[in-house]
Amino acid sequence: MSKNKFLATSVLAVVLGAASVAAQAAEPIGFYGGAGVGRADFNARAVDDHDTGYQLFGGYQFHPNFGAELAYTDFGKADVGAHKDAVAANAVSLSLVGTLPFTEKFSGYAKAGVSRWDTSTHVGPFGFKDHGTDPTAGVGLQYRFNDKVALRSEYSRFNLDEGHTNMAQVQVRYDF
Repeated sequence: MSKNKFLATSVLAVVLGAASVAAQAAEPIGFYGGAGVGRADFNARAVDDHDTGYQLFGGYQFHPNFGAELAYTDFGKADVGAHKDAVAANAVSLSLVGTLPFTEKFSGYAKAGVSRWDTSTHVGPFGFKDHGTDPTAGVGLQYRFNDKVALRSEYSRFNLDEGHTNMAQVQVRYDF
């Protein structure tokens, strides 16, 4: 095979490969929003408990494979020893999201960013609050029903100073 024919074949293979990946990339460019609910696991100092949490999120998909997302997450409340609902926590996070399409409707994604978290603790007559800014990351799977609606399953980790909270949730995403 001559060098020119090999080069032409190579360029054609790259172009066709890129076109097939673009055809599989089902993420529309633009704004999106959604909500999720799931289990939040608290793991910090004297706290090792779980509760139902929820998340509201919005983002902008600036490329079929890349976007940015802003989210508010309420982790619910956790028990500390015999003290019921002693700790409450929430976070506001900003993450970059990378999406990898598997098929036209099914994709995986990963996100990494930073979160601003707040906790409040009430044990007996004592109460105190804490806050901070720490890294957050997550991975998920998404099934797109159509150009507007997708169902997501996500597992995220939020670092909270000396501990962390993990959240496994099911989300619905709506593209505008």
